[in-house]
Amino acid sequence: MSKIAILGAGESGAGAAVLAKKQGFDVFVSDMSKIHDKYKKLLDDHQIEWEEGQHTESRILDADEIVKSPGIPETAPMVMKAKERGIGIISEIEFAGRYTTSKMICITGSNGKTTTTSLIYHIFKAAGYDAGLAGNIGNSLALQVAEEPHEYYIIELSSFQLDNMYDFRADIAILLNITPDHLDRYDNCMQNYVDSKMRIIQNQTPQDAFIYWNDDPIIKRELEKYDIKAIQYPFSELKEKGSIGYIEAGQYTIEQPEPFNMEQEQLSLTGKHNIYNSLAAGIATNIAGIKKDIIRKSLSDFPGVEHRLEKVCTVRGVHYVNDSKATNVDACWYALESMKTKVVLIIGGKDKGNDYEPIKPLVKEKCSAIVYLGVDNQKLHDNFDGMGIPIRDTHSMKDCVAACYELAQPGETVLLSPCCASFDLFKNMEDRGEQFKELARNL
Repeated sequence: MSKIAILGAGESGAGAAVLAKKQGFDVFVSDMSKIHDKYKKLLDDHQIEWEEGQHTESRILDADEIVKSPGIPETAPMVMKAKERGIGIISEIEFAGRYTTSKMICITGSNGKTTTTSLIYHIFKAAGYDAGLAGNIGNSLALQVAEEPHEYYIIELSSFQLDNMYDFRADIAILLNITPDHLDRYDNCMQNYVDSKMRIIQNQTPQDAFIYWNDDPIIKRELEKYDIKAIQYPFSELKEKGSIGYIEAGQYTIEQPEPFNMEQEQLSLTGKHNIYNSLAAGIATNIAGIKKDIIRKSLSDFPGVEHRLEKVCTVRGVHYVNDSKATNVDACWYALESMKTKVVLIIGGKDKGNDYEPIKPLVKEKCSAIVYLGVDNQKLHDNFDGMGIPIRDTHSMKDCVAACYELAQPGETVLLSPCCASFDLFKNMEDRGEQFKELARNL
């Protein structure tokens, strides 16, 4: 019996363990942190051995293969030791892909992944397709393959997941954009991060589809390096040579594979960045054969994604918007670009090697004040203190919201769009957003 070790017992790890057990492997799960009770129960229910708070080296390095959580860096000591032993290390998505022939619609990019993935899933469900939501959102792909198989999977893929994917193939691959992010995990080398994102097209065949943003300078440069076998479906904000999806004269237009158009003002998602997300989703669902009237209706009634430009409340004439998912500078740029009022911007957290220069013109134009939120805000002070904008320095969400309440004037917007990861003060991005929403609503 082949042995598999699972490193990390969160959503992906626990799901991979269940699938491995079902496929007849000898499974051992190990997590350096405390395992959530629901995952302990899942593992216990399937009689899978696990440990928490440690890695038993002899058990892990005895495995024939290791499935690693995307949150564990390649530089983790146990990962390094496994590599030295020549043990193969793969992601949960790679593992799950071995045991299903379902169609895979895979979405990656530095920004917009969750919105686009959720929108495609929304359209698939409206069309009555048997689809599962997986990857960075939804339930573990491996767990669904093991216990609740679907005909289609809509999968949001991070660069960390792509790093440990080798034979997996996307039937429809979507690359939204590539901008600096997670550089702390890539030796502060942008090309390493770019190479990771480009793995979305590996193994594609002439029967597959590749959808990408035609205006992205990095994508355009990288595509020259690859022999792309899939049918290409480029999109752009405006009609230009080669793009089959675009906005022209207020019309949302897709030329292939089936001509489709609707009024831009009917799209439920607003802002320039969401034009790209809506175009990518429309092309993908068009390729999947979904009827035009369903695509049109779904693009019009999609409610949006929690923690992404989420309207929270209005207090004393001040609007509060939760964009906690903006964990990089480019995401914050898009958020600021979409604002129609003056903004009190909440920024800060665990810096990932950020370059704040790209947002400074928008900050100067749109922000009436900036509130820093983090354990260490020195880099923010260095970048923004000299811009002549009122600054507040805070180290908890309670103090942050209180500062915003004092600074914001009626008609303005308090925007939580942090540019940074959340792990310095919060459990995760969702925790940061939830705390912001609760405190804002209680003002």
